[in-house]
Amino acid sequence: MVKQEDLQTIASSLQSFLEDLHSKYESLRDGTVANYIPELAKVNPDLFSICIATVNGDVYEVGDYNQLFTIQSISKVFVHGLALEDHGRDYLLTKVGVEPTGDAFNAIILDETSKRPYNPMVNAGAIATTSLIKGSGATERLNRMLDMFQRYTGHNVFVDISVFTSERITGHRNRAMAHLMLNFGMINQNLEEALDLYFQQCSVMVNCYDLALMAATLANKGINPMTGEQAVESRYVKDILSVMYTCGMYNFAGEWAYKVGIPAKSGISGGIIAVIPNVMGIGVFSPPLDSRGNSVRGVKVCEELSQQFGLHLFECSEKK
Repeated sequence: MVKQEDLQTIASSLQSFLEDLHSKYESLRDGTVANYIPELAKVNPDLFSICIATVNGDVYEVGDYNQLFTIQSISKVFVHGLALEDHGRDYLLTKVGVEPTGDAFNAIILDETSKRPYNPMVNAGAIATTSLIKGSGATERLNRMLDMFQRYTGHNVFVDISVFTSERITGHRNRAMAHLMLNFGMINQNLEEALDLYFQQCSVMVNCYDLALMAATLANKGINPMTGEQAVESRYVKDILSVMYTCGMYNFAGEWAYKVGIPAKSGISGGIIAVIPNVMGIGVFSPPLDSRGNSVRGVKVCEELSQQFGLHLFECSEKK
């Protein structure tokens, strides 16, 4: 696997490689944009960007990297970190497991024995995780969550009200999951308040540069490489990355681990983040999705980056 000292050698070819990748896949028309949330169905399928941020603060970007979009399920990674800080790993494990499911991200299913959702990266687990965020009321919990995102991006973030409202109106499947978890005591607070916060976290606006920097912050032991601010306690980064590696790409997680071999998380707006610990973070944005809910172009880009630069965690061969 690539090491930090290899970055200088890689840097000379990285920008041109990203430009070639963008050119190669911008004409790819496979996949469809998410349409079960009405606001997401309006997005331009031709939007496409790639960004890499290193732990040293270097940035490489191509395409529509300033285009804002809602973070969607990528938010689960960072809210998981906030819940770990609020409660610690032992307590969190009593409410949410860490096992991959092999099922779709929106499956209404809990572990038969423990009654926990399987992991924080599927919707049920993310709703349970979000319900654990501390605060004296809905406003304080939302502000704490937005402050957390700000530490990763280095700037204030906001919720897209149109997307939030759209998700809230059409989120019947997520409500079914929440009611099931309420029945088994996996959600302790007001159910509608927990769902609203979940819909709000998914509706936070970011761009591709933000994704890369957020990923680079995880690669940098939880410290934002641009601002120097500690976004999440370093001791919880291994928890976050472990779950990303095994569960972050839904029911494609096993094949992703086999082919690409780095912790990653996708979202139905078309974003993907990937983390190379101690080296860099990758962000890709392209709205058309495959049948599993992952960006078609995003997966292709990450596969080629991994192969070209030996990014797989278990890579043994020398990359030139």
